[in-house]
This record gives sequence, C-alpha cells and structure tokens, in this order.
Amino acid sequence: MRHNTKSYYLKTFGCQMNVYDSERMTEALARDGYRETDDLAHADLVILNTCHIREKAAEKVYSDLGRIRDVKVGRKRDGKETVIAVAGCVAQAEGREITARQPAVDLVIGPQSYHRLPELIARTESTRKHIVETEFPGDEKFERMKAPRRVSSPSAFLTVQEGCDKFCTFCVVPYTRGAEFSRPLAKIEAEARELVAAGARELVLLGQNVNAYHGEGHSGRSIGLAELIRRLADIDGVERLRYTTSHPRDMDDDLITAHADVPQLMPFLHLPVQSGSDRMLAAMNRKHTAAEYIDLIGRIRAARPDIALSSDFIVGFPGETEEDAEDTLTLVKAVGFAQAFSFKYSARPGTPAATLDAQVPEDLKSERLQCLQALLENQQLEFNARSLGQNVPVLFERRGRQPGEFVGRTPYLQLVHAAAEGELVGRTANVAVTETRRVSLSGVIAAA
Repeated sequence: MRHNTKSYYLKTFGCQMNVYDSERMTEALARDGYRETDDLAHADLVILNTCHIREKAAEKVYSDLGRIRDVKVGRKRDGKETVIAVAGCVAQAEGREITARQPAVDLVIGPQSYHRLPELIARTESTRKHIVETEFPGDEKFERMKAPRRVSSPSAFLTVQEGCDKFCTFCVVPYTRGAEFSRPLAKIEAEARELVAAGARELVLLGQNVNAYHGEGHSGRSIGLAELIRRLADIDGVERLRYTTSHPRDMDDDLITAHADVPQLMPFLHLPVQSGSDRMLAAMNRKHTAAEYIDLIGRIRAARPDIALSSDFIVGFPGETEEDAEDTLTLVKAVGFAQAFSFKYSARPGTPAATLDAQVPEDLKSERLQCLQALLENQQLEFNARSLGQNVPVLFERRGRQPGEFVGRTPYLQLVHAAAEGELVGRTANVAVTETRRVSLSGVIAAA
C-alpha cells in the first residue's frame, strides 16, 4: 500500500453494475491510501465511471471532461497534479478516441480491468503518458479485488455474472462488457458471507443477463441461478435476496420454482420485454414473442401469485408503426406492472439498429412514450394503492430527510417512509401503510 494523503472524486453513471464497480474501485483506492472527496478542486484523482446505454452518453461524458479539464488546468497553476480517468462502458466503447478528443484524460480503463486501477494510476503518474486498458481478462478482475467489502447499506450489490451473448440489435453490452462470464459458486458464497458480516441483510445479485448464470458449483459441475439462490439463502444472516437484470429466454422452470420455494427470494421480478409487437421483437433480436412473454408471466404468477413485475420498454424502435405501439399497450394491459422503465429509442454507435432505415421521428416517439408512460404510471398507482391499510415488512436502509424518519423497502421493492424513535437502519419492521403515492408509501410502525 502507498501511504499518502491523496484524494479522489468518483462520479458514477448508469446501472447497478456500475454502482457495484464503483464500490470495488473505492475499496481498491482506500487500500492504496486515497480518501474520497466531493470537491473537484481538491481531487488529485478524478474518475468518471460511465454508462453507454442512454442517448448521447459519450457526449455527456465529454461535456463533463471539459469542465474537469479546466479544474485540472487551475490546479496545475497552483502546482498540483491531477489524474483524470474514464472508466466503464463508454471507456470500453470509445477507447483511444477519448484521449484523442480530450487529451486531459490520463487513463481509460474498461470494466474488466478495475483490479489494476492503483497500478495504472501509478504508471500514468510516473510516465505522464496516456494509458488505455480495455482488455477482457475474465475472472481476474474478481480474483484480484479481494479487499474486505465495505457495506454502506443493509442492501448490498453482489455481481455474479457479467457480459451478454444475446446481441439485441439496440444494445452495446456485448461490445462493452464482453461475452457472458459467471463467477464460481465458492467465490460468490465467500463474498456474500463478507457482506453479511459487514452488516448486509439483503443481497442483490447482479448481471447484465443474470438469469443466464452458469457458474461452477462445488462438485465442478455447472449450476444455474436457482441453485445459486438456494445456496445463498442458506447463509446465516441473509434475510432477503433479489436479482437483476433478466432475459425472458433464460427464465427456466427451476428459477420459477425458486420463487415459490425460497422464502428469502423477494416477490419482485424485473423482466424486460422491450415491446409488445412481434415484428419489433424480431427486429430487436429478442428471440421471444409477446405471447411467449405473457405465457411466461402466467407460469411465474402460478408459482408466486403475489409477485410484483417490472420491465423495460423501448418506444420508437426503427420501423415501429402505430399498430406496433398499440401492441405494446395491449401487452402492458394484459400483464399489469408494479413499475417499469420506458425510453425513446436512441441509436447506440456500433449496434446493428443504428444503421436501420425507417427511423421514427422524435415527435412521434415522444407522443407514443407519453401514452405508454401514462398507462404504466396508472398501473403503478393501482399496485401501490393495494397496500393501503396493510401491514408490510420493511427493511430500513437509511435515515430520511425529516427528524426521526427512516426509509426502507417492502418485499415488492416499494419505497416506504416511516417515523420511529431509536434506530431502524438495518432492521426489518412491520409498517401500517397510511398513504400511497406512485413512487412511495408512508406509514407508521405497526404495534408488535
């Protein structure tokens, strides 16, 4: 370890996987003697952990880099050096283009190389040369990032799988995260025990395509996500388990059964469908139809009738017609979602869909998105309204903004605000729900 008093500033964009990766980078930097700061002007190291999913993601990064460059120049005048690093999926996708467009960047590091972060920072400090590290070294990232996990919340992320082999035509993940790779059971169990020992009560299993998990079990044979969940549920102190994000094609019978059999597995499932139009699903290379998705939901609900469903939708995919948009609304009405994420299609450079003809005009996208979101928001309101007057178990994760207020989540991932004396963070308590809104519930701690 280098014992120094250097500070770092870390900004995280995007998905839960990036949050997990930022936590691991933070742990590596702490081992190397760095302290976190929220003030750019006092940061010896600035890291942007980027996401390539949203529209114009790279341009937003370059905009941030322009401001950070100005801070770097100002610190240089005061005799202080600043290392600027770009990490994450934009780093993987853009590579050397980043240092070409913004020479103030010293280090470009892809998602599979974070275990080398302190080493690469030291090298760029000593050589004053740009370094681009965007290889895909498989399990090496996890093998070498073995610092004791820090837990800032009773709910902790645990990556079990990375990459994707599905190649949906709109998605950059196979190009920025690589092929599917699943961690061995023994290593996941060891990390889970560390998290529980550090105070975690809920484990959220992460993967770009998490239900495609096929890691090595204790006997050397490959196991699926359902068996992994059962193994983790046996660890003392694990009260809740969740997983995200899934693909309908990998939702097998064993995993569906786990939702019925494993008490720690929460009755909430995020299962992206993207569209209700078979024509659009084929163009997206989703490899399932709307009817197959609806049938799958029926089988899941048969196993766990109270399960809350979430999904992703893309509006205005190239070639989408009014009929296709109506098919999506029909699917939403048939399924009924507790929450969902919906976005206008935006072209990701390097993906097949970016070059398709018949791009949908922005005004039509906006109109269709507004219609879809109105339906989804009504469904979320109706789902939450069913909690009114009910006692629900809430795992409290943090203090709220008001004195004596605590914030936690129900098994269905609903956000709950409740007031109490003493300390509730890390505890599960029953809350009598007195008010419901679209995105949250409020209530009082129920009498024992």
